Amino acid sequence: MTKTPDFTKVVQDMMAAFPVDASAFQNAFKTQAAMGEKFAKVALEAAEKSTEISSKWAKDTLAKIGDASKAKADASEYTKAATDFASAAAEMAAENLAAFAEIAKKVQMETVELMLAAGKDASEEAQAAVKKATTEATAAVKKAAAAAK
Repeated sequence: MTKTPDFTKVVQDMMAAFPVDASAFQNAFKTQAAMGEKFAKVALEAAEKSTEISSKWAKDTLAKIGDASKAKADASEYTKAATDFASAAAEMAAENLAAFAEIAKKVQMETVELMLAAGKDASEEAQAAVKKATTEATAAVKKAAAAAK
């Protein structure tokens, strides 16, 4: 009767000839975690500044409404108060929208910088990994060739 060949030893020898470096996976995870932390920091700073602008805008608007809603002695003063409020509201809107635009511009610049840095780091890591893998594979092939002789 024929016996089924046991390929366990063959697979073990093959895996030993081409070892996997787990540190590459650990380094990739650490790099990704650090990048995520940097992106989160950018996003949180932008959210904080946006919230501050929104809060200040709301407080200023409420103060202007308070001024406009005070009782007036003459009817023409109501028109002037409404006009002043509309003018102040338009000015506040322009200022605050410009502030939001500055935040967006800063976030965009920081994100691009992070992406460029990540690309550079990834390229350097990939080059190092390929070089190391090539060296190890060449050594394994030479070792297998020597063993075959």
